[in-house]
Formats: sequence, structure tokens, C-alpha cells
Amino acid sequence: MHFKKANICKLFFTLLALLYINTAFAQKKKDYTPMVDPFIGTGGHGHTYPGAVVPFGMVQLSPDTRLEGWDGCSGYHYTDTVVYGFSHTHLSGTGVADYCDVLFMPTTGAPKLLNTEYCSVFKKKNEIATPGYYKTHLEKYNIDAELTATTRVGVHRYTFPGTAEANIIIDLKHRDEVLDSWIEVVNNHEIRGFRQSKGWAANQSVYFYAKFSKPFKTYGIALNDAVQKGQQKVQGKNVKMYIQFDDPKEVIAKLAISSVSTNGALKNLDAEVPDFDFKLIQKAAKTEWINALAKIEVEGGAPNTRQQAQQQNATYNPYGANKIAAKNKKNEKPIDYAKQKQTIFYTALYHTMLAPNVYSDVDGQYRGMDQQVHTAQGFTYYTVFSLWDTFRAEHPLLTLIDRKRTLDFVKSFLAMYDQGGLLPVWPLASNETFCMVGNHSIPVIVDAYAKGIKDFDAEKAFIAMKTAVNRNQFGLDSYRKNGAVLVDDENESVSKTLEYAYDDWCIAQMAKMLNKDTDYHEFIKRAQYWKNVYNNQNGFIQGRTNGGWFAPFKATDVNNNYTEGNAWQYSFLVPQDVEGLIKNMGGKEAFEAKLDELFTTTEQLTGRQQDDISGLIGQYAHGNEPSHHIAYLYNFTDNPDKTRLYLSKIMNEFYTTKPDGLAGNEDCGQMSAWYVMSALGLYNIAPGQQQFQIGLPQFDKAVINLENGKKFTITNANASVVRGNIYLQGMNLAKHAYNKLYINNDDIVNGGEFEVFTGRLQNQLFMQDLERPTSKITDDLIVANPYFSTSEKTFKQPFSMEIKCAENGVKIYYTLDGSTPTASSTLYNKPFLISTTTNIKAIAVKDGKSSFIISGSFMMMRADLKLKLN
Repeated sequence: MHFKKANICKLFFTLLALLYINTAFAQKKKDYTPMVDPFIGTGGHGHTYPGAVVPFGMVQLSPDTRLEGWDGCSGYHYTDTVVYGFSHTHLSGTGVADYCDVLFMPTTGAPKLLNTEYCSVFKKKNEIATPGYYKTHLEKYNIDAELTATTRVGVHRYTFPGTAEANIIIDLKHRDEVLDSWIEVVNNHEIRGFRQSKGWAANQSVYFYAKFSKPFKTYGIALNDAVQKGQQKVQGKNVKMYIQFDDPKEVIAKLAISSVSTNGALKNLDAEVPDFDFKLIQKAAKTEWINALAKIEVEGGAPNTRQQAQQQNATYNPYGANKIAAKNKKNEKPIDYAKQKQTIFYTALYHTMLAPNVYSDVDGQYRGMDQQVHTAQGFTYYTVFSLWDTFRAEHPLLTLIDRKRTLDFVKSFLAMYDQGGLLPVWPLASNETFCMVGNHSIPVIVDAYAKGIKDFDAEKAFIAMKTAVNRNQFGLDSYRKNGAVLVDDENESVSKTLEYAYDDWCIAQMAKMLNKDTDYHEFIKRAQYWKNVYNNQNGFIQGRTNGGWFAPFKATDVNNNYTEGNAWQYSFLVPQDVEGLIKNMGGKEAFEAKLDELFTTTEQLTGRQQDDISGLIGQYAHGNEPSHHIAYLYNFTDNPDKTRLYLSKIMNEFYTTKPDGLAGNEDCGQMSAWYVMSALGLYNIAPGQQQFQIGLPQFDKAVINLENGKKFTITNANASVVRGNIYLQGMNLAKHAYNKLYINNDDIVNGGEFEVFTGRLQNQLFMQDLERPTSKITDDLIVANPYFSTSEKTFKQPFSMEIKCAENGVKIYYTLDGSTPTASSTLYNKPFLISTTTNIKAIAVKDGKSSFIISGSFMMMRADLKLKLN
């Protein structure tokens, strides 16, 4: 009896073990890390770095090869061949330089403390970069340097040649201006220190604690490059150090950082890397990336244009599929186009997970925007939010695949509001940089809430949003007073008007979800202020000044009225009211013609030089974010196939596997997030809205593994066929015919299968019958501001003044004595003569509603005077 029981128990536990093994096998994630090439974006103007980092890590341990210049923003450029060392913080794809804190450099021989002396040549052929790992060989010293990381710790492995003088240089002066710093030797295995610097972030504090796998036999701490003999701790603005080992063969160094204290750094170090097992840490970093990248699984995919095949130095094969039998002209090896496309995709997905960055320690402490120490209760605090860029695609992507982290982002925003009284604009470390325009933490919050991420204080968030847009800063007072930011009041006035109007639309959506009717009506009106900078005479969004339009005007001009762009790129930046813009431009046909002209014009950029405006197709600039939604606007027209035409062109021409394979700055994930979303065939042009527009899926199959345990599968059986233009032929959702050019967020998060059928031939009947996406403001329609026929402030001869309005059916009333016009003032019905100095004010009235007052001052000058404008 006992024997039988024992056997039954043994059988039970055997079956249990087999079940566990089978379950573990079933749950094992596919490894997509070999498809990631961290060198993509490190050339050209991508501004990425190739070093070791885990998803959203506080530490980004990477080589520094460039000390200054715009293309040195990340500290590294692919064309460089000299490395200064390996620092522990880096920015991915920004247009401004910062970070590169606490540089380590292994050397041999007598220690040198000047970077021009301790730097080393390295060869590209010896560089290896994979997610969570980097390796290079320092030619000058015959040292192999390997890097890996955890969230808060950077781990180095240096393999030295046989020498009694094996050094590690620690440079705290490296890169930006140092305000204060110190290094202290704890014992012959450990050091700690502090660096306070001023760069893009005006006041950044980094504490660190480092441990070494072997004891150093001697050390020296230098102040102003002079070693301070016998000193265990040295403080100043130019502090460096060397530690020296006696023939160590291999040294593993691990360094943790903290914004709070060296004790916080030590806690991070001991919690995340308790020993010196480099391979174990490297494996753990890889596992984190395996799990992160497996959130989206793609299969198949190949180039769909002859041009791309030619760009890859290949012979074109119109009959190929996943593995095309094309030959590289140099070495005659077959080219696997599907693998190339998957490399572009997974590298892009990898880039979307490099920022924002964890900023709180393992115990939850972090340095807040008030420079005080706070503790994150129940969430992880983040920094490095490039919101002007990332609200467009990066954050909508993360609301799909990383909802928990998105919630932490929102809670971080609210913590910043608590500490500094303002939602973040572009927060870096414990600083608000106020970089770029708009208040785009607002759409991130609203989009999260609209898509069911609600476990935060929505009432506080709403108050914070209103506080952000009702302050008197960056032209917001001019915006509220005039219904537009005026050129004379603020630089980049046009861009700010458009971005503020979109933010206000987001606040209106939040007000509606919170049942705040009064607020909804206020902000839905403000969301229409874009109408006050739309010039119906030329069809462009244009600056307003002195009651008229900024002149001289040329749509290709890059000037101070726009943020890193011109009138061509910004005239389509009304994602909250596309149908209103279509109406203003004269209807669908005229709108489509304007889009066509944008993409096909041969006119070149004029005005000031702006390197950010890159990746040009006509005047469309994919290298900068204001253009990112524009190709999708054809979905609102009678020829929506053009959306897929231009998406194909953009994806195939501006994303490659080369180091310069990005059209512009990576911008903390946005450039890559655009590709990830567009390659899936989904794009949200107005975050805060449920609709994802249907684009052009690039893979035979893509599976989004959702956090609720469900899967959303997108298939495009013809994605692997090399063809010319690709057209939409049909769609199924859950095996039922689907007739919309958009899909709602709920349809995605509930899981299921979405089948897209594409082909070479246009199916115009199918396309015409498709339901278009919606982007239309119908409530509380405002009356657009009128405008004067000239904005010239001085004149010598009497001239005829006209007052016009882009709105049909309005009545215009004006005064000539500077008084406030009303419906009882003079009704404008024909041009009138201005022959003396005059202050004109006017309003447009329709259906009992009035526009804002416009005002212009026109000064009569003596004819014999000459004015020279310098």
C-alpha cells in the first residue's frame, strides 16, 4: 500500500514537472535581439549611441568618441575612430548635447590625465554592439573593453595585456561645465563621488559608487590635473583620478549612479549587481531585451520597390519573396531583404525603449524638479521626456505595449507638477529645459486616460493641464488675448499657436471624459484658434502681425515664425480638426491638390539654414516631427491610396540598415516609433483620440502581445512580394469584412485578427466605399479673425485698405479712432482710404458670435525721409 502511494506521488510530481517544463517552454519568448543593430542611427544626424543599456535604464554605458558639435550630441558618431572612454549616461537622438557623466578609460603605462593623451584609436571591425552589450579594442593599449548594464548600474570588463601598470582613468571634467565634483577612495576596491554640472540641464547632480573586482595597488586623485599626494578625497571643478593594478589580466568594474546620494548609488549597486559575474549581468540584460522586443513579433516582409533593391546594390527580382535571390554586386552573396526589413523594425523598436529613463533609486528616492529629495510611492519616477517629439507616436505605441510604464510616466508628470507647479515640457534630470514648443505632457496624459489607463488622480491632472495653458509664458497670454500668438509678441508664433490649439483640444477631450461641461466648451473653442492663422488667400498657415499677415511671405522660408520648419510643413498641423482644415482649403479636391504639391514641389528650402529639416520629399520633411502625420491625411480625401503610396516611399527611402539609416535626429524614440507604428499599419494622428488610421503593414504577420494576455494579429499576405506601388484591396476584422480606414483602440486591446489584403492594382470602388477617419470639431464653432490687406506699419502715400475674413457669411465692423469695435460700429462693405496716421480695429460677426479684435497701427511718414532697415 505504501509502495503504491509512493509510486502515485512520484508519478504526480513527474507529471507536475513535465507540465512546468512544457509551460515554461510555451512561455519562452522568441529572441529578436540578433535583429537589432545599435549602430543604426549613429551616423548621419541620427545622434544615437551604440552602448550597453536595458529598456528605459537609468544607466546608458557607451563609448564617447566626440566631445563637441551637433553630431556629437550622444557622445558618439560612427565616423569617429578615436575613443576617449566610456561614460555612464547618454541621450538618444537629441538635438542638444548633455549627459556623458563619469567617464572611465582603461590604459597602460604611466597614467595620463588629459583626454588628448589617454584617448585611443579603435577600429570599426573590432566593435560589437548588441542589446545590453558593447565591445571594442583599444589599439593604443591592446585592451579589450566590454560593457553591459542593469537599470541603474554600468558594468565594465577590461582585459589588459601583461603589465604592472594597468590603469583606469576616471574623469569628472569630461564634457559639460562642472559646477562642483569630488572623488573619495573608500578602500582598495571601492570609490565614490559626485558630479554637479551645467549643460542643457542647468543643474544636474550625479552621485556614483564604484567597486572593482581586484584591489588596486595605488591611486592618485588630481585637482586641475595635478595629483594631490596622500589625499583620499579631493573636491573641485576639475577632478580626475587614476587607479592602478599590478598585472590584473582582467578587471571588472561596476558603477551605480543616483541623483540623491552616494548611499543611494551604493544601494542601487548592491541590489542590482551583488557580485562580479559579467556574463551573468550580460545574459540578464539580454533577457530583458528578449522580453521587451517580444512584445511585437513580426514575420516575413521584403522591399516593395525596385528602387530599394537598387539602393541595396542588388539585382532586382520581381518574383522573389522572403529570401530574394538577388546578388550583391561586390561579393555576390544573396541578400535577405526580409531580414533587412526585420532588422530595421526591431532596431526601431529597440530605440523606442531607450527613453524615457528611470530616475528613482531602488528605494524610490529621486531628486525632484525643486532639487529636493522625494520618494516615489508605488511607482517608478522617470526623466528625459522629449515630449514635442514623442507625444506623436512614441507614447501612443507605449499605451499599446507598455501600459504600466505609461501609468508611471503620467504619475511622474504629476510629481513634477507637485514639485515645480508645472507639467513638464522637456524635463532632463531634475531640470525643466523648456525646449521646443507646446505643453505636450497634456496629450500623453489624455491619450492614456482615453485608452483606459486611469489609475492616477485625474482631477489633479486636469487642474495641472489648465494651469499649464493658462500661464503667461511663451506667448500663451498673446494666444488667449488674440486667438493666436502674434508675431510681434513671440518667436515661433505660428508653431506655438498650432501646438497650443492641439493641447487645448486634448484638454477639451479630458473635460468631456470628466463631465466638465463648462471647461469643455471653453477649450473646444480654443482648439479652433488655428483658424486665426490660416490665410485663405494663399492656403497657408501664416504669421499674424499688425492686424494682417507677416510679409514678405514665402512658403519655403525657414524663419522665426516656425519651429524648425516652414509654412509648407506647418500648414497641415491641425490633427484635431482635419475636416475643418479641408473645408478652409476649399474641399477635398483642393486639399488633396495641396498635399500633392507638398510632396511634389521642386522648390528648395529658403531662409535660414536648419539642419533639422531633412528627409525631404518635395517640402515634406520626414527628418522632423511636424511632418510625421501628413502622409496619413490622404485617408481623408477621395484618393486615400496616396497614403500608402507615400508611406511606402518614406519607409523604404528613409529607414535603412546603415549607420545613417535615419532621416533625422532619433529624438528619444519618435523617429523609430513612427516606423514601428507605420510598419504595423497603424497610426494615431491625434493622440487623445481612439482612432488608429490604417496605413500599410510591412510584414506578412505581426503579433502585438498585449499586457492583458491577449494578442492582436495583423496580416498582409502580400507584404513579402516585391512590387511597385501597393494598393489596399480589402480588410477583415475577426474574419468579417471591414470597411473603415481606421481601427479603434478597443478593437486592438480586445485582441483578434486584422487581415489586410494588398495588391498591385487599384481597387477604387473598394476604397471609395471605405469609411474615412474622423477629425472634426463641430461644437462651439468660432468666428475666424478678420485681417487687413496689409500689415505694413508705415506709408508715405495714401492707400486703399481692405478688411477680409476667411469665414464666409460674416459681417465686419471696424473703428478708425482706436476704440473697441462692436456690432454698432461702422460696417465694412468696401475698401477705404488711409491718408493719415490711423489705428484700425475690427471684428467679424456671424450668427451673433464675434471674433477676437484685430488691431493695426499705420503711421504716415514724410515722403522725403528714407528708412534703412539693418
